[in-house]
Formats: sequence, structure tokens, C-alpha cells
Amino acid sequence: MTPRDRDSQKTVTAHQRVYAGRIWDVVRDEVELDPGRRVERDYVAHPGAVAIVAVDEEERMVLVQQYRHPVRRELWEVPAGLLDVPGEDPLEAAKRELWEEADLRAETWEHLVDYYTTPGGSDEKLQVFLARDLREVPADERYERTDEELGMPITFVPVRDVVESVLTGGIMNPSTVVGALAYAQKFLNQG
Repeated sequence: MTPRDRDSQKTVTAHQRVYAGRIWDVVRDEVELDPGRRVERDYVAHPGAVAIVAVDEEERMVLVQQYRHPVRRELWEVPAGLLDVPGEDPLEAAKRELWEEADLRAETWEHLVDYYTTPGGSDEKLQVFLARDLREVPADERYERTDEELGMPITFVPVRDVVESVLTGGIMNPSTVVGALAYAQKFLNQG
């Protein structure tokens, strides 16, 4: 049997926004798990996000390094971003993020994998796309980076080296972990 997650519509008997944030909120739900058995759950209500596994013709993956304050580390990550533009299609968001964070465009796109980042505490769903046939954005068409994106190093790393770093704990960003392993399973192990 191949296990699969499934939808489960438990009755939410109360819903309250506890904190309204700039990007995400904290909400409290009272949920009826079974008749007569209710529990309260607090979680982060998140708009969702996309990540891009961009691989060039030499099987090198594009990584950007970004400071992540909650873990006090500079993490190597695949380009990624929020679904924070109302009505924007996730694939279009992925194309925008690749342009904004890595100065790249891709001719070939496909859906790679989806996952929930921290389902015990957030409803954030992350959609990972594969981008190939990469080309640099001309200098006069590049996105002007600000804030945390300003000065982020961008590099190309052989996919096998990224996977090795993931498996040895050298890379711990979840989008990079999931994306690199999904890519390796689908494309590197073909015989």
C-alpha cells in the first residue's frame, strides 16, 4: 500500500484571530475531533509560497544565501517567495521570484512537488517548481533588490553536491531539502 494523506473536514466550532501580522496571522480554532470532544489549536495562517529548483544544462542548482533571523543563520536556499500578490497564479509567482532573487528566467517549467512546511503549527503550503533552460536577465531588466534580498550571494552548485549537503545536515532550508531530494529522485537516479 502506498500511503497518502487525505482531507478531513472536522467541524470548527470557533475561530478567532489572535494576532494580525504583516505577512501572516496567528489564529485560534476550536475543533470538534469527535462528537463531544473539542480541542483548541493555535496556528499560523499563512498565504502560501513557491520555491524554484532551477537547474542549468550542467546539472547545477541555483542557490541563494539568505539570513533567517528565527534560526540566526545564513541559509543556502533555492529561490522562493510568498504568494502575496492577490490572484497571482503560483507558476507566475515562481517565475517572478526566480527573476527577483536570481536574475534568471527559464524557458521550461514543471511542477515538482508540494509540501506543508510545519503542519503542526502552520497551514503554509509550499509549491515547488522545476525551472530549466535558464538564461540571465539583461542588466537593465533586473529587479532592484532591497531589504533582506539586497546583497544575497547567488551560486550554481552541482545537484549531487546539494543532495550530499542536505543528507549531511549542511543545508537545512526545507524548500532546498525537499526540492533537491525530489529532483534527485526524479532525474538523477534514472538508469
